Amino acid sequence: VGKRIGAGKVNILKSIDEMSAFEKGQVLVADMTDPDWEPIMKKPSAIITTRGGRTCHAAIIARELGIPAIVGCGDATEKLAVGQQ
Repeated sequence: VGKRIGAGKVNILKSIDEMSAFEKGQVLVADMTDPDWEPIMKKPSAIITTRGGRTCHAAIIARELGIPAIVGCGDATEKLAVGQQ
């Protein structure tokens, strides 16, 4: 989603309970997001989700905020590692 390139250290969040571990500028990697994730959606340099499409929450927020995103890639939480850049 979008035409920008995002870069930063990967931080994989498995639930919203892990939000306090997320720092501004990191790449947010999650299974998917919903409105409960709103408190951190302005912090990532990019968003990657394993599920979703062009009209999912992560895609809509990414377009609104101008954050690069890949949604529905299927295996991001398995292929990427925390701290990977």
